[in-house]
Amino acid sequence: WLGALRFDNLALRSLPVDAAEDSGPRAVPGACFSRVRPSPLQNPRLVAMSLPALALLGLEEPAAEREAAEAEAALYFSGNRLLAGSEPAAHCYCGHQFGSFAGQLGDGAAMYLGEVLGPGGERWEIQLKGAGLTPFSRQADGRKVLRSSIREFLCSEAMFHLGIPTTRAGTCVTSDSKVVRDVFYDGNPKSERCTVVLRIASTFIRFGSFEIFKPPDEYTGRKGPSVNRNDIRIQMLDYVISTFYPEIQAAYSDNSIQRNAAFFKEITKRTARLVAEWQCVGFCHGVLNTDNMSIVGLTIDYGPFGFMDRYDPEHICNGSDNTGRYAYNKQPEICKWNLGKLAEALVPELPLEISELILEEEYDAEFEKHYLQKMRKKLGLIQLELEEDSKLVSELLETMHLTGGDFTNIFYLLSSFSVDSDPSHLEGFLEKLTSQCASVEELKVAFKPQMDPRQLSMMLMLAQSNPQLFALFGTKANINKELERIEQFSKLQQLTAADLLSRNKRHWKEWLEKYRVRLQKEIESVSDADTWNTHRVRVMNSNNPKYILRNYIAQNAIEAAENGDFSEVRNVLKLLENPFQEAEGFGEVKEDTEEEGASATAAACAQETRSRIPYCSKPPLWASELCVT
Repeated sequence: WLGALRFDNLALRSLPVDAAEDSGPRAVPGACFSRVRPSPLQNPRLVAMSLPALALLGLEEPAAEREAAEAEAALYFSGNRLLAGSEPAAHCYCGHQFGSFAGQLGDGAAMYLGEVLGPGGERWEIQLKGAGLTPFSRQADGRKVLRSSIREFLCSEAMFHLGIPTTRAGTCVTSDSKVVRDVFYDGNPKSERCTVVLRIASTFIRFGSFEIFKPPDEYTGRKGPSVNRNDIRIQMLDYVISTFYPEIQAAYSDNSIQRNAAFFKEITKRTARLVAEWQCVGFCHGVLNTDNMSIVGLTIDYGPFGFMDRYDPEHICNGSDNTGRYAYNKQPEICKWNLGKLAEALVPELPLEISELILEEEYDAEFEKHYLQKMRKKLGLIQLELEEDSKLVSELLETMHLTGGDFTNIFYLLSSFSVDSDPSHLEGFLEKLTSQCASVEELKVAFKPQMDPRQLSMMLMLAQSNPQLFALFGTKANINKELERIEQFSKLQQLTAADLLSRNKRHWKEWLEKYRVRLQKEIESVSDADTWNTHRVRVMNSNNPKYILRNYIAQNAIEAAENGDFSEVRNVLKLLENPFQEAEGFGEVKEDTEEEGASATAAACAQETRSRIPYCSKPPLWASELCVT
């Protein structure tokens, strides 16, 4: 089945490859790639495969020999056997991690296998993630485990089917080989199965790929492995622009500065549009370091990501992001900051005064334009583009925040809002909306104080008496957030469910009246209101997903897989391939998994009986205990 794959490994012909064969951790100067070999796994077997992703490589669904094809995929996409024409290599890059330059990073667990020519002649880089040691593995083992691999596999495909630029995932293969992981860094390690994901993209080159030339950083003292190798920077720019931006190469072939400026302008605009798409589906990346930013504007490297459930602009999906640097509302500015670091990495081939001007002129404008265009579609504002629309969106999000509304489900419901002012219709719709708002119990969990009162008291005293020492332990923003949490939690003790419902209905009624007035303006601008409404609903239903990869859905699939049942991973994959449509035969999440072998997180909330709920449901209460790091 895999014999049909045709390799043409342009990247290895175009960019310098390290001559040394040593696979142990080391600095790799003067090269973009190092040759490596995948480490074999015991008894590899297929968890799931994405046929739409594999079709990019020219692989069609196996007809009769499905079992044989799955065995073949497990053998080759675990790294146990190499495909003819593949040339395994690990890519060298650096990165700013949480704002500080970290020096050489590189593919510590991922391996480039080569570039496959698709049916239309397009070129796809394929990678194995979790295939073993490389020169960039540092103190790690080059392996990935089942839980993180299932999350990356499912989310890569979920994002594609949501229409968001992303790397793809072709297969997920697990094994009987084990590694030890301390899941929550709390001194409770456990043995987990080694698992490998086949990743597919036009390229996995990232912003950090251009940071290998960085001289010693003034704050961290770290430097790139290829300082003063401007010849390689030129090679990389020539390769990236001619291969992935051929129209720019053709337009500016005789002027490299103009060409590089046009390239930087294009990646600036692509990145702005990408993050606008994330914001519109409530996607949080979790680790927006410069080494996790694609040079062609894709979502790349799915780690502690999360789709936001209850709308909170300050939502942090990564449990190890203590300062909230990568919170939902910070993503647009962080991506701009990362582009600034890319600009620095392109000097002298693109002078900073040119790139900084491009960044200031293009990024914010492109983000705002794309974000508002997308939000108009989500609200069904298809006829007119009015200045007031931005305010309407802001007020919707504020109402969601005040009522603890479920981001995905509120948007999905809005297509069924009727413009007529019949009070019974409005009351029925308000019931639906408020059912998607947080209950008193959910709010109590959300605002539960996170610090011991004595610890908080000491921190407050320290902030007053010794600000320098305080700065080592926390920030004023964190302390203020905790004080706000305590105040909210205290208020919730007196709040009844009836009071909360009444308050939520009032907030939504106010916003819906503004929305109704705005829709009325749409109707007044068309000749046929019924045709307009049909079109409005169609646009809304193709921009507001019914299904997203919520953490609790992924967790249920992971727990089943850890117990040897891969059917839930495959069910969820199928569901996420049609996120905008009511799925037949996918009514409920399987929640009656065995407790034995459950993850540490699930065990912590095992007392709560898990009932069967629809995949489109807002999360059950136990899901609030899930922590992804």
